[in-house]
Amino acid sequence: MAIPQFIVDLRAHIGHAPLWLIGVTAVVRRGEEVLLVKRADNGIWAPVTGIVDPGEEPADAAVREVAEETGVTAVPERLAWVHVTAPVTHVNGDRAQYLDHVFAMRWVAGEPYPADEESTDARWYPRSALPELPERMRARIDEAFDGAGPSRFHNGGQAR
Repeated sequence: MAIPQFIVDLRAHIGHAPLWLIGVTAVVRRGEEVLLVKRADNGIWAPVTGIVDPGEEPADAAVREVAEETGVTAVPERLAWVHVTAPVTHVNGDRAQYLDHVFAMRWVAGEPYPADEESTDARWYPRSALPELPERMRARIDEAFDGAGPSRFHNGGQAR
């Protein structure tokens, strides 16, 4: 499902007004490869992203989003980064900002394909040969691959 029902219900009351949402980015790794999807809404390549449902654990949301969007089974290994995204205006005019949880995830099974309407393509890319993608997405991939220490947080715009 492209837009969770709870957001559709909220939008019926507030229109395109900004929403503060909890998001996940699932950086699924298979050795030195990373799973990317080509988003149907804006055509960019990115790791799997999604919205956490009410009452859902963020790590569970990451697992669910990967399965729903790509048909791949993956497990979270580490919470790599927690950050606030810049405000976003989606193609349909909805405005939102996300508290994003970036998970470093390990591939378990399955070959990727665009399993729902949110993506037009899904495939593995060697980390050394990524397609063109926004810097904000590249930063999430780098953090999931390179971060060896504790989770990364931001404080007042300064990385800690």
